Amino acid sequence: MKVLVALQSFSKYSETPCKLLQEAGVAIVLNKLGHRLNQMEIIQLGKDCDAVIAGVEPYDEHVLNNLPNLKCISRSGVGIDNIDIEKAEQKGIAILNTPDVVVQPVAEMTIAMIFDLLRLLTLHTNWLKSGRWEKLAGHLLSGRKVGIIGLGRIGKRVAEMLKVLNADVYGFDIYPDRVWADMHGVKITSLQSILEVSDVLCLHVSVSKENPFILGKGEIAQMKKDSIIINTSRGQVIDEGALYEALKSGHLGGAGLDVFGNEPYHGALCELENVVLTPHISTLTEESRAEMEMQAVENLLRYFKYK
Repeated sequence: MKVLVALQSFSKYSETPCKLLQEAGVAIVLNKLGHRLNQMEIIQLGKDCDAVIAGVEPYDEHVLNNLPNLKCISRSGVGIDNIDIEKAEQKGIAILNTPDVVVQPVAEMTIAMIFDLLRLLTLHTNWLKSGRWEKLAGHLLSGRKVGIIGLGRIGKRVAEMLKVLNADVYGFDIYPDRVWADMHGVKITSLQSILEVSDVLCLHVSVSKENPFILGKGEIAQMKKDSIIINTSRGQVIDEGALYEALKSGHLGGAGLDVFGNEPYHGALCELENVVLTPHISTLTEESRAEMEMQAVENLLRYFKYK
């Protein structure tokens, strides 16, 4: 078996995933280009590979049609919207992922961004570094109304952490788990209501053709003045132009974004003081990356019955 490892940082945090492949006698093609692979590079490196250990690089119809031996894509991570699922199913290509590993790092990143924006940490840091000794009062998280759109694994974990921190938590989901919500004191409500009530709004939605979602101009207009938006899910779920206008006008108090419609991001939001922007690092901890790679390799070997 021959495997393309598309991840540019594979085995950076642990040598064990690579050793597992080697011990199984798998031929490995590594991404040594130092960046996220594009369509042409995936095809060139993976043209005779049986499987791919994948990140967020694109596996669209063109790519899948030009990987004739491909039988399995083992995703190191949870999101699979970078893969043409319909085409993969037509070609009999198995799609595997590691959904549980990402829960804690993304939840912690979400909480970190909430604290940063409520207590104005990045703002004061930038002021101080520029020689400006000035103070603005922030807000407590305790007692704040925090809305969570999307109550999957990550949304639930964020809600549970927020409840421990004494926040007043509201949730919206297409298929809400009301038993879990009752157990943890999370108030299930409508989309319109969660927009109107939230002091802080966290997005943890999946992108799919069946359940499209975007926080656009109309939705943002319904939100409280001075409220905060946190997005650690997918960049496509926010209209970045509408977000910029709402932040610049003062309708929104702040935003924390780890994901963007187009990455790397160099857009207008970089001009604003009331934003915290990070380069898609929510899952980037040494512990979680090592575990994701380990599980992706184990899933792959199990699929091919090497274990």
